[in-house]
Amino acid sequence: MKKVQIGLQEVHVGEVDELCRALADEVEALLENRLKEGKPAVLGLATGSTPLPLYAELIRRHREEGLSFANVISFNLDEYEGLGRDHERSYWCEMWKNLFDHLDVRPENVSVPPSISDDPDRAAAEYEAAIQAAGGIDWQLLGIGGEGHIGFNEKGSEPDSRTRRVTLARKTIVDAAPGFGGEKNVPNHAITMGVATILEAKRVVLMARGASKKEIVARALSGEVGSDVPASFLQNHENVGWFLDDDAAGS
Repeated sequence: MKKVQIGLQEVHVGEVDELCRALADEVEALLENRLKEGKPAVLGLATGSTPLPLYAELIRRHREEGLSFANVISFNLDEYEGLGRDHERSYWCEMWKNLFDHLDVRPENVSVPPSISDDPDRAAAEYEAAIQAAGGIDWQLLGIGGEGHIGFNEKGSEPDSRTRRVTLARKTIVDAAPGFGGEKNVPNHAITMGVATILEAKRVVLMARGASKKEIVARALSGEVGSDVPASFLQNHENVGWFLDDDAAGS
């Protein structure tokens, strides 16, 4: 695995299994350190296909090496509106299926933005408050959307944005359509952590895989910082790592 520095950003390039081992090492070290300090480790987690190999490695370490997640508090980045927790495409369902069901995490310590709420704006504010009450996020995992969104912070999201209800961009809906059986079934709204919420994490890591992410990764890493590519705001974070396979890195 190669490592280069671009401004404040560490860029790690390698095979997916190498990247996942390196990321799992970070999580393991954080968990061990927080346990020694008598504090919980607060993780910000992401869904989608990109982090699945990482989650598989964390599950392996739990099963085979005894890595415990009992001291973890987790907050997911985002959630579709209107699906409910039992819907197979809800992020609540995906996180339990792909990670939490296989760990010793305490269910009461798992948080995903509510999919159904009488007052989404209030629910978003309460989610933001819960993150702050936990002391903020220690380690935040991100993916990157085709137009540079992080979480569901679509193009136009500002750096001072907080957890909120958002309208999903057309491209986001199109990209999600195969998993929903067509565009008509994809929700138009979601609740997402804001850019400012993400940037307040003590450590931010972004994982990207595949040639389809090459162009947007390059723009986010080295292009102009601004709301046209929300991931570009990571250029101003003092502790950020990009973990890219060769295709996403363009190497």
